[in-house]
Amino acid sequence: MKLIFRPSLAALLGLGLCASAFAETEKPQSIAFAGGALTITQKEEYGEKTLSFGDKELASAYVIYFDQIARLGDTEVALFDVGDGGNACGPAKVLVWKGDNDAIQRASIGEEDCGAPVTAVASDWIYFVPWLMPGTSGVVKRWTPQDGFTTAGELVYAPEAGTTWKDFNPERLGSMLEAFQNEAVYAQAKELLGDRLEEVATSLMVSAEPEKTASGLIYGDGCIPHACGTYDGFMAVDAASQKLYLARQTDGKSPETWPEAGTWPADLRQTMEKALAKSE
Repeated sequence: MKLIFRPSLAALLGLGLCASAFAETEKPQSIAFAGGALTITQKEEYGEKTLSFGDKELASAYVIYFDQIARLGDTEVALFDVGDGGNACGPAKVLVWKGDNDAIQRASIGEEDCGAPVTAVASDWIYFVPWLMPGTSGVVKRWTPQDGFTTAGELVYAPEAGTTWKDFNPERLGSMLEAFQNEAVYAQAKELLGDRLEEVATSLMVSAEPEKTASGLIYGDGCIPHACGTYDGFMAVDAASQKLYLARQTDGKSPETWPEAGTWPADLRQTMEKALAKSE
């Protein structure tokens, strides 16, 4: 079975869609489909868009993008990304097909879950694959016009098997979250954090590329999406000594740290305290 994976417009971190995408009135877009046409029309400048087939309105939102037309057996299915824009949530996925008696039907996923999972199109199914944080698992859904949405299985976050401290390459990190893809780093994070791994990892979701301390340790700070300045996180990796350092902002004066702050190298502790203090 061949799967075609297409990333969500939400960039996997749920950053959503930019309001500048509809800064001026756009011309209607027409997509040939099922002997007719699906049309995306903007109601007015800065206003909502509608998705329709003939006189039948199928969706209404500030952002509607055509994704693709997939073929499941003998049925064509048109996929659209639909949402309200901004950075609150990613778009939902709207599916349109011609059902019994040639009636146009629609289904959607992600409207109640802050955006749809990543879409993967196979020959007989459309799969919706969740993006996972370290320490989490998620349900993979699949869909057909006949059966609707059903559970395909469970996906569990896992680092790259067999990777060690020697494989840790800071030059390849786009953010500190990517450090968890190393099996040795992930194992130590689980040992330090236990069932709080997801919580601490989430505090690093919004972050820039990692930096280096004067002593050469790799570190980065971040925050929870849409809640920066609240329980922000910090992470550092000392690959040479095979040690991991994590911290999280609290309601008090001192952040939580793993391991205890007293065991941190002095320059790293100062870097962490400065990083978390600036977000208060």
